[in-house]
This record gives sequence, C-alpha cells and structure tokens, in this order.
Amino acid sequence: MNEVDPHLLIVDDDERIRSLLRKFLMRNGFLVTAARDAAHARRILTGLDFDLIVLDVMMPGEDGTSLTRFIRESSNTPVMLLTAKGETEDRILGLEAGADDYLAKPFEPKELLLRINAILRRMPEPEGDQSVPKVLHLGSIRYDIDRGEMWQGDEPLRLTATESQLMRIFSKTPGEAVTRTQLVEELGRDKGQAQERAVDVQITRLRRKIEEDPKQPRYLQTVRGAGYMLAPD
Repeated sequence: MNEVDPHLLIVDDDERIRSLLRKFLMRNGFLVTAARDAAHARRILTGLDFDLIVLDVMMPGEDGTSLTRFIRESSNTPVMLLTAKGETEDRILGLEAGADDYLAKPFEPKELLLRINAILRRMPEPEGDQSVPKVLHLGSIRYDIDRGEMWQGDEPLRLTATESQLMRIFSKTPGEAVTRTQLVEELGRDKGQAQERAVDVQITRLRRKIEEDPKQPRYLQTVRGAGYMLAPD
C-alpha cells in the first residue's frame, strides 16, 4: 500500500460481509476502514476523510438512507448503497438522499469493484493554478468548468460525484439537448429504463441546487422528445 491508494469506508452491520469486502478491496489496491453501523460510521467520519463510502441500507438503528443525508450535509464524498430491496422506489429514495449509485444484494464482488472504480473515475481532477477558468452563469450561481466548482456568491455549493459529472457533460455543449441514453452512457451506467429513471432522479436533485423554482426549471431544461439541456445566461 502507499499514500495514494484510495481510502474507502465500508459500513455494514454484517460482520462476515464487512470482513469479506475489506479483504477483497484491500487485495485490489484500496485502503479500507470498516464501521459496524451508522453511529460507528459517524464517529469515524469526524476524524477521517474518504474517497468513497460503501453503505448498507438496511441496518439496525439509523439506516443507510438517513446516514447518506447526514453525509451530504457537509461532504460530496461519493456514496455507493448496498440494498437487499429490489423495488425501484427504494433505490430512488437512496438516490434522492444523495447516493451516487446502488447495488442490490446479493452481488458479485467484482461488480462492486467495477462500480467503485467507475465512480472514482468520475470525480473531478484537480486543476493547476495556471488554468484560465471558464465560467457559466446560472442566475446568481456560477459554475467554473475547469475546476468543476459551483458557487453562489462567496459560498460554494457542494455537488456529489454524479452531479459534478452531469455538470461537466452539460457544460461541454450548453444550449444543446443531451438524451437520457447519452447521459447513462457517459455516467458509465448499464443501459436500460431503470438507469434512465435513475438519471431523472439525479437531474431533479441537481435542479434543487441551481434553480429558483425546480418545478419550473430555467437553466436545466427538459427538451421534449430530446432529453435535457443546460441553458446558462
């Protein structure tokens, strides 16, 4: 191991699963810290920063969806949810809480590894100080394309990894519609209607951050029959 290995936090009340995931992910080049429940995870998060959090939804005490909301209050660290629930509405609740992706149990460890790597690849790359910023204005909000940063006045607006990737996709072609299928592909997701619905959820969350009235979007518009379009000032 070395200091550049990504550091993951695994949160699962099943000791066997925690142990297996920890060993598997360490063999594949990650630093791994494990927490037995949400309360344990909260204590760990007060002192450590992570590159990604793998979080079980169904746990005694505070559940994973609630913990995801807590994480999103102060951090844009990517969150991967593990859930035994197959219903779309349960997965949507997790995405609305701020999760970047989900994986239904039982799952193959290799699929988890692929999804983790895909999320980490989507995280914004740090920009050098010499770069000339390109900025899009969305009313009182400005988005720095080069740095992948969003600001409202002097206050930064936190974006999740998926929201950051969506902004990078839309900012490449402002004023042009991007189809849901294109968004699924560029986000590195599997094709299918379920993933397109998941993209819709992520769009809704992003609108809540950039629109004065998310129900009547001005800047992240729906183009009937074509997809979504970013329309900066």
